Amino acid sequence: MQTEIILSGFGGQGIMFAGQLITYTAMDAGLEVTWIPSYGPEMRGGTANCTVIISNEQIGSPNVRNPKAALVFNLPSYDKYVNLVSPGGVFIANSSLIDRKPERDDIQEVFIPANDIAESIGNQRFANMIMLGALVKKLPVITIEQLAQGLEDHIPEKHRNLIELNYLALQEGFSFTESERVLSD
Repeated sequence: MQTEIILSGFGGQGIMFAGQLITYTAMDAGLEVTWIPSYGPEMRGGTANCTVIISNEQIGSPNVRNPKAALVFNLPSYDKYVNLVSPGGVFIANSSLIDRKPERDDIQEVFIPANDIAESIGNQRFANMIMLGALVKKLPVITIEQLAQGLEDHIPEKHRNLIELNYLALQEGFSFTESERVLSD
């Protein structure tokens, strides 16, 4: 089993931390992983994306062409990655910043108002955790419990005071996607 994930948005949206958290969590679960970051010319406000590969076997190449999942946080990322997700894959988009939907019927789609939900729990900076909660609901390579433990084990010391809100954000994304799935069945 090899699962490839792309996370993409603007610098400052927590893309890199979200990718690192998935990577560390999978590694802690005994899986093989790669994490490759990519930044635009500016850090905050410029483009930022990363690829994560999770596998139960050795990973032959860190290159990702048609990921099993994409988490897109803004419209430019939507435009770049919507057609690259492999058929049967998962496409999770931040509908707070993306106002269109793909014309594909061969992928699972989740349009989650991540910024709006994050704002309701205290800060838009939690949108990345909301998107990760949605991911682990739709693509259960790791569990939400493993992701919460990964957060506990790997959050930087300077942000430990925000750990409970990060847990809440993960659960909000997971719950939104769970109820959204029920409504679309």
